[in-house]
Amino acid sequence: MDYYIKNFGAIPDTEDLQTVKIQAAIDCCSFSGGGRVIIEGGRYKISTIIMKNNVELHINSDSILVASDNCNDFTELSGLKHVNSQKLPRFRNFCIIFAEKTENIALSGYGTIDCSGNKFVEKSDDYWMPYKRLDIPTPPRAVFFTGCKNVRIENITMQNQPAGCSFWIHDCDFVHFDKIRIDACLDYPNNDGIHINSSRNVTVSDCFIRCGDDCIVLRANNSSLTENKICENISVSGCTLVTRCNGIKIGWLCDGVIRNCTLSNIVITESKVGIAAVLPFPQKEPMSDCGREETLIENISFFNIIMDKCYCAPVWIDIADNAQTKCKSIQNLYFDNLHARLCELPFISRRESNHVKNIRFSNCTFEKIKSSEKDPEKNSGATEKLVFGSDSYHSIQLHHCDNVVFNCTSFSVSE
Repeated sequence: MDYYIKNFGAIPDTEDLQTVKIQAAIDCCSFSGGGRVIIEGGRYKISTIIMKNNVELHINSDSILVASDNCNDFTELSGLKHVNSQKLPRFRNFCIIFAEKTENIALSGYGTIDCSGNKFVEKSDDYWMPYKRLDIPTPPRAVFFTGCKNVRIENITMQNQPAGCSFWIHDCDFVHFDKIRIDACLDYPNNDGIHINSSRNVTVSDCFIRCGDDCIVLRANNSSLTENKICENISVSGCTLVTRCNGIKIGWLCDGVIRNCTLSNIVITESKVGIAAVLPFPQKEPMSDCGREETLIENISFFNIIMDKCYCAPVWIDIADNAQTKCKSIQNLYFDNLHARLCELPFISRRESNHVKNIRFSNCTFEKIKSSEKDPEKNSGATEKLVFGSDSYHSIQLHHCDNVVFNCTSFSVSE
């Protein structure tokens, strides 16, 4: 059954918040057994919307959900049972669309979610990142689903994100992204695309993601959960990724287990690093986005991937030489038909106490280009400065690695 938000009093194209009326439609739909809540006919200003069981929030092509540009409209969600909000990244649960321990939910339609991110940043003197986020409690996540099952997100466009994750999928099971468009400003900081954390059985297919930070993130940060969960059985295919940071990021500081994933048929352009599995040094100040376990990354396959106009390494695997960076191993990573044109060549390193092992490259080509060959045009203020050590090394870098195999793989350096 369809539930039209206008029948619940929602008014388009006004500066008044329509959250209560849209929420009433969602609550009624769920209480009545489920169906579709239809957003149609204009722009609707909202604060936080909470999804409920068996509800599909359908945004028609003529409609936009516009997030409020007032941080006071995004208050802390109370009474959460699945997560400890004080241990979430940025120590708060603010978001635009939220779901906790719900089943059979969907975001669909050819409409748009506008996150009003331009209202939450200001100009910066940093040449690398021309904008910085305002020192106010902005929403760290646009869509935040935690402890959910059977989730579908398809066709919608998300634009103008604030500094934070576009989609944060946290300890969820059976999630499917299909044909979505994420179009964030490349010059806004900490602006991620799809962040899959401690979740299982997730597919991402035929999506376009442009953002200032990591496009696709696979992690297992369990700090906010009562028990540790594994990030596994993830499939990403047919996507185009444009970013100022990492096209694909696997793991971070003190994550848990990330395993059994495939990433295929992907184009990555304008990134700093194409594929990164980097476990960093801890920061001096307490980090809000830090796990509590030994990291194990294993059984990850990458195939049919094109990288162009990348400004650092196509593959960067590194474990910080610090006891606080807990790691069991990074192992069994497979790269097949990866073709990269960029400023540096692969970098793989471990510390004495940990192994990076069983890394296989098959049918790959890596072309290191000269600085003068980089595209001089820029869509934003950041492109010219994306030159990370273009003359730093002319050969692949391998340090303390076990069983790294190159089969039918070529390296070339432009003079």
